[in-house]
Amino acid sequence: MTTIRSIGAYEGASVEEAVLDSGAARIAILNYGCVIRDWRVPAPGREVPCVLGFDRFEPYPEHSRSFGIVAGRVANRTANGRFTLDGKSYVLPVNNGPNHLHGGPKGLGKRLWEMAADGNNAVILRYSSPDGEMGYPGNVEFELRFALDDTRLLIEMAGDPDRPTPINLAQHNYYNLNGGGDILGHRLRIAAARYTPVDDVQIPTGEIAAVDGTQLDYRAAARVGAVDAGRIGADHNLLLDEDRDAAAPAAELASDETGLRLRLWTDQPAIQLYTAKPLQVPVPGHGGAVYGPFAGLCLEPQHSPDSLNRPEWPSIVATPDRPYRQRLELEIAPSG
Repeated sequence: MTTIRSIGAYEGASVEEAVLDSGAARIAILNYGCVIRDWRVPAPGREVPCVLGFDRFEPYPEHSRSFGIVAGRVANRTANGRFTLDGKSYVLPVNNGPNHLHGGPKGLGKRLWEMAADGNNAVILRYSSPDGEMGYPGNVEFELRFALDDTRLLIEMAGDPDRPTPINLAQHNYYNLNGGGDILGHRLRIAAARYTPVDDVQIPTGEIAAVDGTQLDYRAAARVGAVDAGRIGADHNLLLDEDRDAAAPAAELASDETGLRLRLWTDQPAIQLYTAKPLQVPVPGHGGAVYGPFAGLCLEPQHSPDSLNRPEWPSIVATPDRPYRQRLELEIAPSG
């Protein structure tokens, strides 16, 4: 069933939370940033909080590190906050060193959306983004639908612009299938043999390289702490294999401790892998958890970062005739 209640206030408006509960999983979603605040799954002897987050709304505006948001209008980094579209130059606010990140300091992940139940265990969130918001051209009507069926969550994302404008959304859960500690013992597989190397401010150089011999080689399932034995950390864009079986998960993450496994299906061409090496959160997370380095792992399906400045890469420009659509399926369940 779906329940919606007010859990706080933000900028003078009500913050609402929808809870989807199938019995096999319970997911709490905020109208603030479309945040997945909590995702609980039964495991032997306990119920596991499988994503990083806070027990209350109040810490989110100041202390969240994009926990569970839907990032946009354009997720990931845009170099120097600049791009050109149809011969016109646009300047975006920078909020990550010299770059624009996740739609800017007040991107979609920090806006209040309208939320309504959509039948049993489903919710729809809508947001009207006006022309010029965070520097982007055009008005865009965004609509996201979250639907829980047993252990599987379907997220359908839509953006309908009134003129050409870039859109690249990314769901930004931090997963920890142990419910605490770090993710170095988790086993990860990603159907990606190539990635986009970056410069010293995390902007792609334009090169496309093989993952062989890097801390990004998860073509076969392997423990994160073994692949990244030097604790380099990952915050990189992996290009999903174009010839992969679309019916098979693009990525899988598993915990031996709880026996839980995440499976992810996506129609996007890439996944940003972030292992949260620099993470330091000064307030407690779920159940008093301390979130430090490697406390969670992000698998963010999207188009490649800085695509706006790489015309040789697939375009992220949506138009009235070619509106934005993304379909993401996530399942967390016992691996047996």
